[in-house]
Amino acid sequence: MESAMRSLLSDNSRYVESFRVFLKNSTEHQCMQQFIETKLPEVISSIGNEKSTLDVLGIGSGSGEIDLQMLSKIQAKYPGILINNNIVEPSAEQIFCYKERVAKTPDLDNITFSWHKKTSTEYEHQVNEQKEYRKYDFIHMIQMLYYVKDVPATLKFFRSCLSPNGKLLIILVSGESGWSTLWKKYGPRLPLNDLCLYITAGDITDMLRSMGAQYKSYDLPSDMDITGCFIEGDRNGELLLDFLTETCDFKKNAPSDLRDQIMKDLQSPECSTTKDGKIIFNNNLSVVVVGNE
Repeated sequence: MESAMRSLLSDNSRYVESFRVFLKNSTEHQCMQQFIETKLPEVISSIGNEKSTLDVLGIGSGSGEIDLQMLSKIQAKYPGILINNNIVEPSAEQIFCYKERVAKTPDLDNITFSWHKKTSTEYEHQVNEQKEYRKYDFIHMIQMLYYVKDVPATLKFFRSCLSPNGKLLIILVSGESGWSTLWKKYGPRLPLNDLCLYITAGDITDMLRSMGAQYKSYDLPSDMDITGCFIEGDRNGELLLDFLTETCDFKKNAPSDLRDQIMKDLQSPECSTTKDGKIIFNNNLSVVVVGNE
């Protein structure tokens, strides 16, 4: 890593700001929402067989927008069933936003919410120490496996938390995305720290295969307008560039050779396409659903 650069995760307010710009400029949430509408009912079709209560666990759920959409599909599939929804999320700010969202959302009477301000690793340690081996019918980990130190161990642990017929749903960037191209080429020169791994859904399926786990994959086409990254003085563009590189104030702090190479590659066919004068980054995602039949 170049010494002058520091991880975007070291500055929480800038990270949150850059993440919001990312969501505004990308179709990330829209493609997830489409998956929830069209494919999730099939994924959860057997998790509630002959049950009066369903236990759900969200790992790194953020502000809860995607969680609540998934819960509405579970409610629709299993009307009247009590749903115990547990959330593991390390950010107090995100938990506060999640609670506010719940307070404003109607028709949640049959859902209980329990928030745990922890990382997934801290949660795992607590479960093992207290020997509270609770089983869950549906566990989801959306865009969060970048932030654990030992991904295979994390997968193994949460697979062990599945009840019979339970499902573990994972969403990460695709191995065919522009992110994968950037990380493979520049990962060693970017400020990777203990909090972030450059990992794709392709890596996850490799790990699951080696474990002998049953899984099914779904592709989620997604893109992101990164035109602003190439406009001098465009603050949103600078924040997007920070998010793409996981680097705080990348344009200012990166060595000129690294900055020039990444700016060039961001416009290459391996990362982006040009459409109507705009530079559109390949933000494709993959969903991996692990079963416990």
